[in-house]
Amino acid sequence: MPKNMKKEQGDLLYETILSLKDLDECKKFFSDLCTMAELRAMEQRFEVALLLSDGMIYNDILERTGASSATISRVNRSLQYGADGYQTVLPRVKEKLKANGQL
Repeated sequence: MPKNMKKEQGDLLYETILSLKDLDECKKFFSDLCTMAELRAMEQRFEVALLLSDGMIYNDILERTGASSATISRVNRSLQYGADGYQTVLPRVKEKLKANGQL
């Protein structure tokens, strides 16, 4: 398979995700796309990212989320040295949580 074909297929997935219109569509799509374990792992990583970005320490995150220290460390590495995906979305999520009185 040509190298550019793989990139185009990856782009197609991300473009498809961007086409989802609401939370219900998103939940349905990811339920079909991923196993329950994969979904829970992504949800857990995102929760860990939120907590790390708020300055919570590893042990407290481990107790609160049940995430392994390896998962917490990996998320922390992504926060520090990753592609800035978390830095892009975390302020938006925190603003939304604050507006809804959840933060």
